[in-house]
Amino acid sequence: MAGKTPHQNTTFTLPEKEGSDGGLHLGHGYLATPEAGSGPGVIVIQEWWGLTDHVRDVCDRLAAEGFTALAPDLYGGWVAHDGEEAGEMMQNLPAEAGAHQLAGAVDYLLGLDSVTSKTVGTVGFCMGGGFVLALAAEQGEKVSAAVPFYGVGQAVPDSYAGVQAAVQGHYAELDSMFPPEDARAQEQQIREESGAEVQYHFYDAPHAFHNDENPQGNYRPEEAELAWSRTVQFLQDKVK
Repeated sequence: MAGKTPHQNTTFTLPEKEGSDGGLHLGHGYLATPEAGSGPGVIVIQEWWGLTDHVRDVCDRLAAEGFTALAPDLYGGWVAHDGEEAGEMMQNLPAEAGAHQLAGAVDYLLGLDSVTSKTVGTVGFCMGGGFVLALAAEQGEKVSAAVPFYGVGQAVPDSYAGVQAAVQGHYAELDSMFPPEDARAQEQQIREESGAEVQYHFYDAPHAFHNDENPQGNYRPEEAELAWSRTVQFLQDKVK
């Protein structure tokens, strides 16, 4: 439909695990395709709240910029309603289980006719920011751009030696969940261990400042707009 971004719920096949029953296992997610019908691929990774309307909106915004964007549903349809529930749901998702779903999402996205790039970009928020870094470390040359927003949680890697992507981080000076000094140390660690192009940007804002639906009231529109414009330009430059 003219003026509308095609979007849909979708399923994809997960890689077979060693020792599994050999059956077909599926992942689920939300896919947004640009109006032109195709574009570079980007994986969008949810916050600890789940696959919310905000995450779908991020996909739609990327599609409006010309990308084919996929947000895997790491919680299998569950969405948290408050911070306590979100924390429990995050803790109940093992890092390896999330990584397994994301690996399937990368292969699925790269196999779509609507994806023009040979690599994918990744964007993630909060818990999803941690998974962005893990995905870049584990998937190597398949990921050309990694954009963590205030990444925290179980998936934050101990080692970044496998990162081949360029990394652009967005972190908050007032973040009590991941203090800025820790983020600066992480930036340096990625650079030293991987040799990748790395730049972290810091904002006078609290954790989750990009989420305009954040129930904790942390949204900061000016900082969010600046971070978003940097993200879009970075993905346009790096995802080929």
